[in-house]
Amino acid sequence: MAFIKAQKSRAYFKRFQVKFKRRRDGKTDYRARIRLINQDKNKYNTPKYRFVVRFTNKDIIAQITSASIAGDHVLAAAYAHELPHFGLEVGLTNYAAAYCTGLLLARRVLKTLELDEEYEGNVEASGEDFSVEPADTKRPFRALLDVGLIRTTTGNRVFGALKGALDGGLDIPHSDKRFAGFDKEKKELDPEVHRKYIFGGHVANYIKTLIEDEPEKYQTHFSEYIKRGIEADGLEALYKKVHAAIRADPTPKKSEKPKPKQHKRYNLKKLTYDERKNKLIARLQALNSAAEVDDDEDDE
Repeated sequence: MAFIKAQKSRAYFKRFQVKFKRRRDGKTDYRARIRLINQDKNKYNTPKYRFVVRFTNKDIIAQITSASIAGDHVLAAAYAHELPHFGLEVGLTNYAAAYCTGLLLARRVLKTLELDEEYEGNVEASGEDFSVEPADTKRPFRALLDVGLIRTTTGNRVFGALKGALDGGLDIPHSDKRFAGFDKEKKELDPEVHRKYIFGGHVANYIKTLIEDEPEKYQTHFSEYIKRGIEADGLEALYKKVHAAIRADPTPKKSEKPKPKQHKRYNLKKLTYDERKNKLIARLQALNSAAEVDDDEDDE
């Protein structure tokens, strides 16, 4: 067998530096994060806000955060699971729901900072690109889009949340090249296509296709829609009501579920010394009684 020289010597491993845990887990792109949170020294510790959007299988998370040495500070947050309070009970992870979540966060932040009356944003969601204009008294709230590890393809749901935040009145630097409906050949955004996605038109088209071609699949995939009597033609009106409800009162709603009378335990209750002692005595007595029964059976 040929001799293979070890390229990584002991000196190499002495200098080896382990990467951050979230980098090893593939959760954080630190190269992108550093560029997002770097602040000029002459800003005197002024927070640099980020509009953070993350997606799970059943939820959409939108937050306004700022970085500090102690950790990230969340100024405000909005979640797709809050949308049932505003009238949207189904389809909480699609493009239209992402728009509603971004709109909810924008209105909530501006109401917290008492800027909601001055910066109403784009009240009618037309699908056209919109940027808030600064007023005479106070500047608009500015944040940078933080997409994390999401691939920024044209029509991605993260840009639905971005559009909702823009229409809600936030100042976020952006381009219209990634919104749904952007034509790469013409190099321009089609507002009608984008508006269709904002009001769930793509979902409505899919429902109509399934009803005609695969009715059984429609019964299973859209069972919650059927249960609530939501039809394809009524989706646009539904989303308009949700947008109006968000703008009317974006404050967080308390859960209506009653508190559980008895909390679930997922670990064993810690016993006192006397309880452990009594438990051991009971086990020994049970073993002794079982042994006596076996002896009696053998004698017989």
